Amino acid sequence: MKTIVTLALTVLTSSQAILIVWSKRAGRYEYSVTTANFLVEALKCFMSLVTLYWTWQTDGHTDDNRLSTTVDEVSVYPIPAALYLVKNLLQYYIFAYVDAPGYQILKNLNIISTGVLYRIILKRKLSEIQWAAFILLCAGCTTAQLNPSSDHVLQTPFLGWMMAIVMALLSGFAGVYTEAIIKKRPSRNINVQNFWLYVFGMVFNVIAILVQDFDAVVNKGFFHGYSAITFLMIFNHAASGIAVSMVMKYADNIVKVYSTSVAMILTAVVSVFLFNFHLSLAFFLGSTVVSVSIYLHSIGKLQR
Repeated sequence: MKTIVTLALTVLTSSQAILIVWSKRAGRYEYSVTTANFLVEALKCFMSLVTLYWTWQTDGHTDDNRLSTTVDEVSVYPIPAALYLVKNLLQYYIFAYVDAPGYQILKNLNIISTGVLYRIILKRKLSEIQWAAFILLCAGCTTAQLNPSSDHVLQTPFLGWMMAIVMALLSGFAGVYTEAIIKKRPSRNINVQNFWLYVFGMVFNVIAILVQDFDAVVNKGFFHGYSAITFLMIFNHAASGIAVSMVMKYADNIVKVYSTSVAMILTAVVSVFLFNFHLSLAFFLGSTVVSVSIYLHSIGKLQR
């Protein structure tokens, strides 16, 4: 199960950035990103319920797969739901300040933030080799994404840098916090845990729609500006979200970081065929460093 969900996350993540860019028209989003984000949460909630229903049909109802819960258990879900809302919205708006390659470079800040928060919140100790592997991973990912226009990242406006840093911290904290919630009760069915997380995600996204896009939704309609690519992007984000929770359940956030890093390399390879993208020497060097980092992490995990 661990290997399957990790591979699924890698494949799904590799297509995320491509679909987001494809969903734009004339360099901007014609659809409401808050409504799109709401549909992602709603679809994840629906997928969790369908899987849970199948579990009930095969295994019956048990204490671990019942939707009924206690206030203490459900009260922890609003925090990561709110964090993911802000992080996901920032993911759209940061493209106003950087291009896709620049976004991928700034996104690597998430690697370090996850490692630090993993140690602070979950009290999980990483060996010196694993920390070295983490730094190599960040350097390798950044190197692989370098191109002649990469210097423009240094000219990113202050607000763009702040959004990137905040997004990295939110992503790391939300991921580590969610892992702590999911693993607090290991026997609890993951689909029940996902259901409550996504319910609060839907609630917060409704609030975001009312605050930010209420007039646009009322005047133009909920699905104004949507295209087939938009719906494909929504499905991809929903499936990726499910895969992330599964990785946290059966592995951990460190595995998630490495999975998304490999996805970055896979995205570049796919872009060769889709966008006539040319792989550079920096890409091959960076990919080699990432591979070495993955090997060192596995060695460090055995020696921990």
